[in-house]
Amino acid sequence: MASLYVNNCVFLLLCLCLAFSTIAYGGDFNTDFDILFGDKRANIEDGGMSMTLAMDKYSGSGIASKNEYLFGRFDMQIKLVPENSAGTVTAYYLSSLGPNHDEVDLEFLGNLSGDPYILSTNLYANGNGGHEVQFYLWFDPTQDFHTYSIDWNPQRIIILVDDIPIRVMHNRQSIGVAFPTRQPMKLYTTLWNGDSWATRGGQVKIDWSKAPFIASFRNFNANACIPLPNSSNCLDFNSGKNKGLNAEKRKKLKEIHAKWVVYDYCRDFRRYARGLPYECRKNNRLLAIEDEY
Repeated sequence: MASLYVNNCVFLLLCLCLAFSTIAYGGDFNTDFDILFGDKRANIEDGGMSMTLAMDKYSGSGIASKNEYLFGRFDMQIKLVPENSAGTVTAYYLSSLGPNHDEVDLEFLGNLSGDPYILSTNLYANGNGGHEVQFYLWFDPTQDFHTYSIDWNPQRIIILVDDIPIRVMHNRQSIGVAFPTRQPMKLYTTLWNGDSWATRGGQVKIDWSKAPFIASFRNFNANACIPLPNSSNCLDFNSGKNKGLNAEKRKKLKEIHAKWVVYDYCRDFRRYARGLPYECRKNNRLLAIEDEY
């Protein structure tokens, strides 16, 4: 009887997991990702627990998750290309496919030796991008691994560095601002040639004598929902945990925005000479940091 009870419990738990189709795992680059481009330049090591991406004058490299996700938290430890990385772009992002795609971007823009990296964040919703906010990192991201996270749920997206929130994007669909809630996205990491724009607006090109350029990745973790076909099973994923930031993290978010922002599309009055986007207007910008916490 005890054995039957245990077996029934296991079966019940399995059914519940399948019903919500959630996944939580430490991440194995061998089993959870496919090589996207670059062939052996994407080098999986340590039995799938770590990986390097390389770029030479012939090609960069990248990987994509086998699964598509609809909401969840995604963590990756990354050590960026050291020394003269000008013109290189190391990217870590979620994206769907098609002209009306959704995307959440973290792009690390390389620089000349001694100059800081810029972390460029962006959001595409229903094919509409142009929501760039860029930051200087407050440490040397080439000397050690740091954890970069995307926390995505139906209410908001939070981007974090070493568990410090640097950007919060709220769902404003109720007033006509697009937000990714319907399209499942894969997770990507790539290293590629962006010297037409990445460093000082493209003024500094890649020095190929420094190639190959190598970025390192480890300790990928996902606590995310894999949507079932024709189902809204992911809409309530982690709903009990999506209460936003506590007082301490709100304070850190404000400090980051006060000290480390390089560019904010909501302050680009040249680009939006006829008026800032709705979410950038004064009262709504305050909401982006203050409300729903």
